[in-house]
Amino acid sequence: MSDEHESAPGNPWLRWGKRVLTLFFFIAIPVLLYMQLRNTDWQAVGGALRDYPLWVVAAAVGVALLSYLTYCSFDLLGRYYTGHRLPIRQVIPLVFVCYAFNLNLNALVGGVALRFRLYSRLGLDIPTIARVFSLSIITNWLGYLWLAGCVFAMGWVKLPAGWAVGNGGLRVIGVAMIIAAVIYVLACAFSRKRSWQIRDQTIELPSWQLALVQAAVGALNWSLMALIIWLLLPPEAFYPGVLGVLLISSIAGVITHIPAGLGVLEMIFLTLLQDELPRSSLLAALIGYRAVYFLLPLSVAVAIYLVLEKRAKAMRSANRQAA
Repeated sequence: MSDEHESAPGNPWLRWGKRVLTLFFFIAIPVLLYMQLRNTDWQAVGGALRDYPLWVVAAAVGVALLSYLTYCSFDLLGRYYTGHRLPIRQVIPLVFVCYAFNLNLNALVGGVALRFRLYSRLGLDIPTIARVFSLSIITNWLGYLWLAGCVFAMGWVKLPAGWAVGNGGLRVIGVAMIIAAVIYVLACAFSRKRSWQIRDQTIELPSWQLALVQAAVGALNWSLMALIIWLLLPPEAFYPGVLGVLLISSIAGVITHIPAGLGVLEMIFLTLLQDELPRSSLLAALIGYRAVYFLLPLSVAVAIYLVLEKRAKAMRSANRQAA
């Protein structure tokens, strides 16, 4: 985007509009969530949390670890795509830290700033980091398009009667998502123009084989996230339905710009599943999910980050002495 466009008269209005919309969501989400929770039996929620068998908690932690490793593979695909030679043992802890910070804080902190800082300290140049980061974003949302498209098109998520989209509209959206994902793979397979120059960055289409791998690992990560919640819910919970609700809540969290989707996830799950599952069980599962997938990895990521910073400081000292 050119500097002239950035200073166009319409842009300040757009920026202010986004700020007002974000402020509205920051106010509306807690109010709506309070309305959902005001009659909650919190003793029943605490009892549901205490009643989790140890194997269920262990399984949820194991699936969370598998999900984080799957997300780390996004940057390993970027390593293959760009041809950079950073060792895998350096890439995985770096991406783990960025993902945990991204989930708990926001994309600018964990997804962008921290990723560029840590990669550049390992000697990767900015254009390469940008290409790795771009491929990671595409992998995540390509997997989302495939998975959400299939779940919505199959009608596995039942929306409340008052929702404007409706179940038929959600199916149409699902089909559109699948078409968009197919177009990306077809473009990777058949497009004659393989690269575009945007500012100082070169965007290059990957091979169709890599595009299919992107779709597979991106969808796998979303599936594992939903599996954690499903494990923590009662046995009658329908996994495809839980997956669909998670996918809806995730995109709602992106739209609202609320860090960690705090309150958004809970409101969507309570709204869509409260007629199918006990509210206490739903809340216990969501609290457990946040503990297992957000807070526990963040505590590990902080420790890893301190180690990475210490190593980077030692490397800079060694380089100054060598010079």
